[in-house]
Amino acid sequence: MNAIGTELKDSYILTTNVFEDNRGSFTESFNLREVQKIIGSYEFVQDCHSVSVKNVIRGLHYQIEHPQGKIVRCISGEIYDVIVDLRKSSPTFGRWIGVNLSPGSKQLWVPPGFAHGFRVLSERAEVLYKVTDYQYTEHERSLLWSDLGIDWGTDNPIMSEKDLKGTLFSECDKYE
Repeated sequence: MNAIGTELKDSYILTTNVFEDNRGSFTESFNLREVQKIIGSYEFVQDCHSVSVKNVIRGLHYQIEHPQGKIVRCISGEIYDVIVDLRKSSPTFGRWIGVNLSPGSKQLWVPPGFAHGFRVLSERAEVLYKVTDYQYTEHERSLLWSDLGIDWGTDNPIMSEKDLKGTLFSECDKYE
């Protein structure tokens, strides 16, 4: 496993080798020992699987009290994955990046203390992510998707009521 640093502190694009032949392909998508060499000693406690249709925007989600680190990968279709640094002490606080993810060797490490969301670019997409803490509904928050000048590439997103009513960045809970 290899890592490519992003513009945001502590965030990485993780890549793996893909072996292809006349039978198809094989990749080791996760290896805890290799991941921990890159991101540090995190324990992954939950896997999540999302299936969405074109123009769905999920996010920008985060948890207070129990911030989750995530390794995000798209296993079918294509997504535009966005992360926002909500750590006040970080030199990249308040900044965001977007990365296109599709099946293959590229995954995104989202450190604890970041908001995360994505838009589906293809007709349908499946996204898997490993998280470093459990989901606590009472601590879930949603940053308003339209607040930071992110070009999501659609004027008519399909979104949950919760995400449509997200909190402005200036008013959202942040991490110390």
